[in-house]
Amino acid sequence: MMPPLNFPAYAFSLKSEEGKEFIFDPIRKKWFVLTPEEWVRQHVIAYLVQTEKLPASLIAVERLIKYNKLNKRFDLLLFNKLGKPQMLIECKAPEIKLSTETLFQIATYNTLFKVPFLYITNGIHHQIFTWDASGKYVALEKFPENILHH
Repeated sequence: MMPPLNFPAYAFSLKSEEGKEFIFDPIRKKWFVLTPEEWVRQHVIAYLVQTEKLPASLIAVERLIKYNKLNKRFDLLLFNKLGKPQMLIECKAPEIKLSTETLFQIATYNTLFKVPFLYITNGIHHQIFTWDASGKYVALEKFPENILHH
């Protein structure tokens, strides 16, 4: 059983097969092995769709990207209604401490997307950043309002 996270309580589709636990991803419409990181990712998706009321169609999950000729995967990317990327999200397992390395990883990916918001979470702690006029990332106190209108 996965630990409770610092999110509202959501109902997830779970199943067991051959001694493994699986969770259904409503965006990718597939079952995935229930790892600690997937547990966090599914909570973030539920938060975005159910709490923040973002349309699921504007959320990309675990897509392959090329960075310096390396294959990497981002966790979540949110788009506005015009299809412009708005927020890049990095999910870590609950036991992984959020650090400057976590921010550096997502900021590196952001050189490809140039989104205004970055969100890092391990399910317990959440940090949201935006690029400010002085040319650095600054932390926000809460989830940005009207993210779809940027």
